[in-house]
Amino acid sequence: MSSTTAPFPAPQTNSRSGSRVSAPSVRRLSGHIGVEVVGLTDTVSWATTHLLPLLEEHLVVVLRNQFLSHANQVALARTLGEPTPAHPVVPGHPDRPEILELDAARGGKNARWHTDVTFVQNPPAASVLVADHTPEFGGDTQWVSMRAAYRALSPALRDLVASLEAVHRISPLAYWGEPFDTALTRDDAQKLYDDALRVPPVVHPIVRVHPSTGEPALFVNPGFTTHIVGMSRIESDNLLKLLFEHSTQPEFAYRHRWQPGDVVMWDNRATMHYAIDDYGDVERRMRRVTVRGTTPIGPSGHTSHIVTDPLLAVC
Repeated sequence: MSSTTAPFPAPQTNSRSGSRVSAPSVRRLSGHIGVEVVGLTDTVSWATTHLLPLLEEHLVVVLRNQFLSHANQVALARTLGEPTPAHPVVPGHPDRPEILELDAARGGKNARWHTDVTFVQNPPAASVLVADHTPEFGGDTQWVSMRAAYRALSPALRDLVASLEAVHRISPLAYWGEPFDTALTRDDAQKLYDDALRVPPVVHPIVRVHPSTGEPALFVNPGFTTHIVGMSRIESDNLLKLLFEHSTQPEFAYRHRWQPGDVVMWDNRATMHYAIDDYGDVERRMRRVTVRGTTPIGPSGHTSHIVTDPLLAVC
């Protein structure tokens, strides 16, 4: 696919007027990650056939001017797989339990690099994020390709990390832990903290093989990865720091400037993202649906599993 707008799929004929209807086209957004689909008229119908392969190839797909209802957001997510409950410990929308509401005024910020819900054995395969209210300034979101980051490692480092595993666990306040000046009340924070303590840590391979494409990608993130199995604290902290700094280089990134009606979808198996908190107390409201994923598998066949050894769980 070229870096300019490309045809996708072939033009169709309007059955009533007989006139030709322009087909959607796909425009690359950065060198390693992201495309925008332009000219959609029937989003869910188009997505049923075209969205999943496009997402798995480019990892982030942007749709503008959609203004999706809650029902249509869930329907769009269903074209990628089965929606999960909104979050393991955070309640979903009262009428749509699949939808997690992210309202900045109620603590819905997360200014930290992370991959969604990697603290469970089967993290989500993908996410669908809808913009309901966007700031006039700031509030961008960045995504990085963990596939490109893995490819760019030196051969020696690729060989090293391919056999390693790391522990992931939920942060004490889940998605409301960053920034620390959270808008949650003390009682709300206590409930989230107590609920998080009941989620057991999980071990994932540091390199994950994509279940559909077979491509390897780094599978660690600062939000939920605590330490590497079998390493000392000094070794683990510094190797993770190297991988985090390497992965978040701008060369692997796409930065999205939100507009009302935007929908952004990403492959959660090979990306990290960061919601930039640079808009003060201006209103910013999003809603997210995640799609059920499979158990991660590493290059040598080792699979993710819940931690049962207390010595391994200790950070």
